Amino acid sequence: MKTTMANANTVERKWYIIDAKEQRLGRLSTEAATLLRGKHKPSFTPHVDCGDYVIVINAEAIELTGKKWAQKTYYRHSQYPGGLTAIIANDMNKKHPERMIEMAVKGMLPKGRLGRQMGKKLFVYAGEKHPHQAQQPETYTLKG
Repeated sequence: MKTTMANANTVERKWYIIDAKEQRLGRLSTEAATLLRGKHKPSFTPHVDCGDYVIVINAEAIELTGKKWAQKTYYRHSQYPGGLTAIIANDMNKKHPERMIEMAVKGMLPKGRLGRQMGKKLFVYAGEKHPHQAQQPETYTLKG
């Protein structure tokens, strides 16, 4: 039996659409990161971007468990002294619901050039509509 290694020329990419309505943030993020990385394929190669495109819709309807809406804090820094900005999950969901999912998924991808390349295949939308109808995405149901 011969082992084959995937490369940029042999990778076939699909488009998947995930509905985030009434889904847990962590569960959805791990599935999306797996699809982006390509670990669900038998031809997975760690040093090649062999993942698929992922579209997440209804990002504003994501769920968090426990008291995370009031206690989970997102931080960012402007790289200037005193430039730390903190926002709680409830406010983040009202202002930028897409950013919660993007940050969770990109944190699960590899760090470096390859991870940034994989992160560009993630598209998150707050509502039901998305501009990727021409790609004919398949609906992906989360496990569990």
